[in-house]
Amino acid sequence: MSGGFRELDPVIHAQARLRVVVTLNALPEGDRIAFPGLRDLLGMTAGNLSVHLVKLEEAGYVDIHKTHRGRTPVTYIALTRRGRSAFEDYTAAIRELLEAGNGEQP
Repeated sequence: MSGGFRELDPVIHAQARLRVVVTLNALPEGDRIAFPGLRDLLGMTAGNLSVHLVKLEEAGYVDIHKTHRGRTPVTYIALTRRGRSAFEDYTAAIRELLEAGNGEQP
């Protein structure tokens, strides 16, 4: 890194998407959560969560898998490896900013 701070990933930086990524990152790699469970954990409306998941999916950060449990449609969401890596980069960039605010050099 030369002469400055890392860019904060704008896909993750939006507050709602950051909350989604933090929640999914807490799952063990390879695990997924059903849409209603994620919606309830985050306290978001289905429409709002859907909009943010589309942005994350377009960036390759989440995998959305639609299937059926019996006759009931079920949507599962998981953080991809790319999403985990992007989140690690994002948290490192935030740490750099915080350390610089405390008088430490990036």
